[in-house]
Amino acid sequence: MSHVIDKPSIIATYRIHEKDTGSSEVQIAILSARIRSLTDHLRIHRKDAHSRLGLLLLASRRRKLLAYLRRSHQEKYQSLIKQLKFRR
Repeated sequence: MSHVIDKPSIIATYRIHEKDTGSSEVQIAILSARIRSLTDHLRIHRKDAHSRLGLLLLASRRRKLLAYLRRSHQEKYQSLIKQLKFRR
């Protein structure tokens, strides 16, 4: 079972302008895909402590980026939450 993340398509979906690869929206979308992939991995490999630590670090980074986006660009935050189907 391969956990390959298609970064180019994620970047193309969430970018703000043509050369955008690092905006908060893109970073959050990529982190969300990695978190989903790691969550699936951990459902199968329950005792993989190293991956669990990585998952916690990714979730923390995403939470900080979401907090920044919420503070600085409320409308972008709301649209991203809807696009990524978060429960907020």
